[in-house]
Amino acid sequence: MPRSEEAEAWANAVYAAIQEIPRGKVTSYGHIALLLGEPQRPRQVGVCLKSLPNAESGSHFHSGNVPWQRVINSKGMISHREYRGPGSAERQAEALIQEGVEVTRDSMGEFYVNFSHYGWFPKMLPSEEEEGKNDGDGELFVQDS
Repeated sequence: MPRSEEAEAWANAVYAAIQEIPRGKVTSYGHIALLLGEPQRPRQVGVCLKSLPNAESGSHFHSGNVPWQRVINSKGMISHREYRGPGSAERQAEALIQEGVEVTRDSMGEFYVNFSHYGWFPKMLPSEEEEGKNDGDGELFVQDS
């Protein structure tokens, strides 16, 4: 089913924001929602990633240019993505490891990333800072643990 114009605009904003996450860093679904001015919509960020087209789709945003692997849950855990098929948490962990991110695994087999070392939580998107929307303090938002 095609997306509404509003849903398409939201998805494009999510994908564009995710493209700004630096290599070797991760952030949460909730922080992407916050950066987009919709802090109550972290699940919708996940829905957008769930429907991210594959690289061969010809879409402007796709899995080849949106670093989906850099978005994890607010506990620093790589969420299971059954919609991407079995082993998707392992694939995401491997993609992060290839970027130099240390991924640990607990006794239950869950994958985690240390936000205090690899977290990316700016107050605004770098593209907004470049547009002169920065208040000049240069501070970063720090997520509570």
